[in-house]
Amino acid sequence: MRVNITGRHMEMTDALRQYVEKKTSRLVKYHNRISDMEVVVEEEGIHKKCEIIIKVDHADPFVVTERGEDLYACIDISVDKMERPLKRFKEKSRIRKGRTGTAEDANEINEADET
Repeated sequence: MRVNITGRHMEMTDALRQYVEKKTSRLVKYHNRISDMEVVVEEEGIHKKCEIIIKVDHADPFVVTERGEDLYACIDISVDKMERPLKRFKEKSRIRKGRTGTAEDANEINEADET
């Protein structure tokens, strides 16, 4: 997984970069097929903006944006917002994998009748 952290109209300090890496590292546990993660931190006057873009194999990218006055709070909220769609996507893929076809169901019923 590749993580790109970009600062627009502001200087990215080492402390801010480490904070973003620490917070976004927990998103990996929600889906194991994350190929690319991009975090854009932007300053727009007095407001700060954090945008997280996650690319997952065989799906459209997940995008979350949060805007506020405190940059660290924006990062926290956007990571929390990103957890929900990743969890939902992973649950849907698990449900689809667990389904059996009608032919397999018929074979299981026939085997149960024989015993």
